[in-house]
Parts: sequence; structure tokens; C-alpha cells
Amino acid sequence: MFNSIHEECGVFGIFDSKISDLANTVYSGLHALQHRGQESCGIAVNNDGVFSHYKGDGLVSEVFTPEKLESIGPGNIALGHVRYSTTGGKNINNIQPLVIRHIKGNLALSHNGNLTNSDEIRKKIELSGGIFHGTSDTETIAYSLVEDRLTSGSTCEAVEKTMNKIKGAYSCVLMTATAMIAFRDPFGFRPLCIGETPGGAYCVASESCALDAVGAKLLRDIMPGEIVVFSKEGTRSITSHCAGKDKGSMCVFEYIYFARPDSVINGVSVHHARMRAGALLAKEHPVEADIVIGVPDSGLDAALGYSRESGIPYGIGFIKNKYTGRSFIQPSQTSREDTVRLKLNVIKETVNGKKVIMIDDSIVRGTTCARIVSLLRDAGAKEVHVRVSAPPFRYPCYFGTDIDSKENLIACKYEKAGEIAKAIGADSLGYLSVKSTHKIAENADSGFCDACFTGRYPLPVPENPAKNKYDTKIGGF
Repeated sequence: MFNSIHEECGVFGIFDSKISDLANTVYSGLHALQHRGQESCGIAVNNDGVFSHYKGDGLVSEVFTPEKLESIGPGNIALGHVRYSTTGGKNINNIQPLVIRHIKGNLALSHNGNLTNSDEIRKKIELSGGIFHGTSDTETIAYSLVEDRLTSGSTCEAVEKTMNKIKGAYSCVLMTATAMIAFRDPFGFRPLCIGETPGGAYCVASESCALDAVGAKLLRDIMPGEIVVFSKEGTRSITSHCAGKDKGSMCVFEYIYFARPDSVINGVSVHHARMRAGALLAKEHPVEADIVIGVPDSGLDAALGYSRESGIPYGIGFIKNKYTGRSFIQPSQTSREDTVRLKLNVIKETVNGKKVIMIDDSIVRGTTCARIVSLLRDAGAKEVHVRVSAPPFRYPCYFGTDIDSKENLIACKYEKAGEIAKAIGADSLGYLSVKSTHKIAENADSGFCDACFTGRYPLPVPENPAKNKYDTKIGGF
């Protein structure tokens, strides 16, 4: 959905036994993860303990010209990151990977997720003399790692200590002088997987589509709470923070919206999960109509599933201009709305004179959905029935998804679906139930977090969170 929720970022890392041009490999991986963040990006490369890096605001293809990639130089370990800010505003010091030089060596960190106790940890570090240059919670993780490394025999030990302190969502890739370390929070809120290239290099990525982009084979997902170490001594797994038989609480919206449809997460194809969501939606909210269409991009798979289950023909109702980027990345509501007008056009021949079922992945504020419904009516649609392949958003998210208040959520303004349908100008509206949401990725090797729909959080959350407090003007407090 063009006015949908925001997700923080994508991470990529590679470890090779030999020195080579890894910056270009990371570039390809980040390009495949561009959908997870279009605000800024960065690459850091390790050449025998010497770190070089470059980062900037913009798309991967804009920031990394051939000259910039060449200037980073070769190495045997490299990290990359694409960012959309959920905690910490648009600040050059917040662009990842964060590179830190300390008495025991260098480290670089890429992080996807959001901590729930970042302010508490940051305060302790500052009171002990630490100085923060940025405003993101990633810097809190990085400084915690340095603090623990100074009193530990190894970086792995420091990671274990840091994981005892930080709470919330974090899928991280850490680069030291001699190793690449990937670690994931015990709930596994955000995805993280491992792949291997034909040449024997190991890759870690937020999604398997990034592994495909660099020619790597997907080996497995990193378990919730697991620490995986890649070094010249080999690969080893540390499971001291794994929760035994508990499969974790991965954000179910990874399947519904965030991930690319060609990715495989926890053994389940994202494309097939979205088609299944559409099929379940057809069972729960049937309606007589002439055609089923989807709102690009993630609504298309669900629309196909709805069509197959209902027997109503599937059609292409919208053409998307693919050169304007995802509108949810835009920093303000006005710019998001301007982008939607540039991005989307109705194929009139598909909908003119017909009863249309429009499938989308979510309705957040409702303003964009209302505009799209209006576009369909202007194109001659006789009826417009909106079906959503997710439950209504009613609660804030604290784990890396930018739903931070109820005031703009349309499902909090109106209690009944019929009222929302009227507000967006639709003839009817149906949401996928929470129960069915847990069925869209059956046989997945993971449990799911549905707190944004139900308010049932897997762990305690801040009572009065101050979003971007370090970027707020004095008058805003």
C-alpha cells in the first residue's frame, strides 16, 4: 500500500577467506534490499584489520558510483546497510554501517530493528563519560558492544554480554578485524538468513533475495537468539540466548508487506504466503463482483490468491511508475501523497462498468486508499469493494515498524469496518482476521508477532516512549 507502514532497514554482510572486491558484491546485495529502506545507505570493508567505508543519503545506485565503490578498496569482510529511520532522524551520523575504532580494535555494525530500552542504556553510557554522535538506537548497541569488549576476552563474549542488556528487535551483522558476527534477538522479530557463494564466501542478509542477487545459495535462517561467527577458523553457532523450543515472534508483516515476494523466510515463500492470505480473505469476505485487482506491489499476490479461491477473474487494474520509489519512504505525508499521484494510474478498460474487488495489504491512515477508490470510480467502476490482506492496525509497534501512535490510524477512529468503508468511499470493506493471519505462512519455522493488530506484545514495552527525542526542538518537550 502506498500509504502503508514503514520498516526500518536491510542489512547485508559477506565473509571471504581471500581479499577481493567485496564492495561490488555488497552493492548488489543492497540493491536487492532497496525496498527495505531508501533514505540512506552505506558500505564498510575490512582489509586485514584496516576499515574503509562510504555512506550517504539516497538510493544505492545514487550513493555508490563506480568511482566511490573503487575508492572503498578490496577486503575479505564487508558490511552494507539500507535505511529508513524509525528511531533517530535523518542525520549523517545515523547512516550505517556504524564504524567505531577503540583500544581493542575496529568494529562496524549494521542493524535492523528497534530497541525498547535504548534510552536507559544510552543514559548509563553517557553518565560514565560516553559521547554519542548520532541519535539512533544502533549507536547504543555499538557502544554497548565496545563497553563489553573492553572487559571481555573476545568479541563473541562481548556480544553475549550486550545481548543480556539490550531489549527489543535487533537483527545485526558485526564486523571486526578478523571475523563477521551475525546475531538476532531472542524473539526473532526481524529476519536474518545465511547463504554461501559458489566460491565459498558466506553471506548474511535480511532477505534471501539479496543472496540470489550475489549468486549465493540460501543455507538457513539464523535462529532467534542465535549468534553465528564467521572467521578463518570456520563457522560456529552460539545458542546461549536461544529460547529452546520457542519459535520466536517474527513480525508477520514481513510476509504481508515488507519482504520482496521472491524471498523465502523461515522456509516459506513470501509470494505463496501472500497468495494464501488472499485465498483466506476470499473465504472470510466473499462478494459478488466482475473482477479482482491488486494495488501494487504486495497487493498483487493477494489479489491472485483471492481470484483463484473465489473464481472471479483476476485483472491488472493499475500501472505503477517504477521510477519514483516507494511512497512510504517519503518523510512527510504531503510528499507521500504527491508521490502516489505520480506512481499510480488506472487501466480504465479493466474496471469500466464493472463491480471491482480491490485487494490491498493494509489501510493505515485511509487517505491514500480513499484516493485510489476515487480513481477507480473516475475510471468507470460500478462498485468498489475493498479487501485487505491484514487485520486493522490498532496499536503502536515498538520493534522496528513505524506505527508509533493511534491518532492517525483509521481503525482507531472508526470501530466498525462499515464506517471505514464509508470514510474511504468503498461499497464494502473486509479485513483478514487475526486467526487467518497466523495461517498465511503455515509450516513456517517461526511464531509471529501480531501486537499491532491485537495489543499483545511479546515483551514489556515503554509506557511513554519519546520518539526521536534527540532530534526534537526544545519547544517540543
